[in-house]
Amino acid sequence: MGALHAGHASLFSAARRETGFVAASIFVNPTQFGPNEDFAKYPRSFDRDVEICRAEGVDLIFHPEPTSLYPSGFRSYVEVHQFQSVLCGVTRPTHFRGVATVVLKLFNILQPDVAYFGQKDAQQARILEQMARDLDVPVRIALCPTVREPDGLAMSSRNQYLDAEQRQNATVLFRALEEIGRRIDGGERGAEPLLQLARDMVSATPGARLDYVELVAWDNLQPLATIEGKVLIALAVFFGTTRLIDNLLLTV
Repeated sequence: MGALHAGHASLFSAARRETGFVAASIFVNPTQFGPNEDFAKYPRSFDRDVEICRAEGVDLIFHPEPTSLYPSGFRSYVEVHQFQSVLCGVTRPTHFRGVATVVLKLFNILQPDVAYFGQKDAQQARILEQMARDLDVPVRIALCPTVREPDGLAMSSRNQYLDAEQRQNATVLFRALEEIGRRIDGGERGAEPLLQLARDMVSATPGARLDYVELVAWDNLQPLATIEGKVLIALAVFFGTTRLIDNLLLTV
């Protein structure tokens, strides 16, 4: 959605290494914003985005107007049931419908062989992987590692909304996941003690308000009581009106 940063650049770099032609879509998609969300103020920096794309060897930028993707009379939407109503979908009930719809349109227009997504938006990537499989879309979804600031905060276009104190305290997301990872490495297999650890760390952080923390199976995004297989530990935390997400994806 534009406001590109080093996380996006890492996707371009992966595509440049692995494919013969790199296309980037830059489009602030109105259908994935709910009422009272930040569509109007979402950062838009197209000229700078073009420079980042050029530096990373992007061959084509697709930058449509909203009316070209959603013309008058538009009526069709894509839904991935069960996956879109959990985790971030609980408080953003129409978000993933908008994501799946616009991405399917982008796939149909650009016809990529591979589409690169960042792990920071892990639920989004899992939904799109399922959508492509269910609807026989001939594209491989490639999941690339989250790119972080030196203090661990996941890079996000929304980080620029944070004031200095919020920015400092926002590292609690990464610190909580890091501690959960250490405890799993140490042999902890019960989900609830790890979830409570994250709740306590967020609760103790000034200005932080927990939206959710969940430990789910990667294949169906349903909660796990015991940690085994490929699992996703995901959380969302508010600082003021800014909502940040992060996750840990691992196989036990």
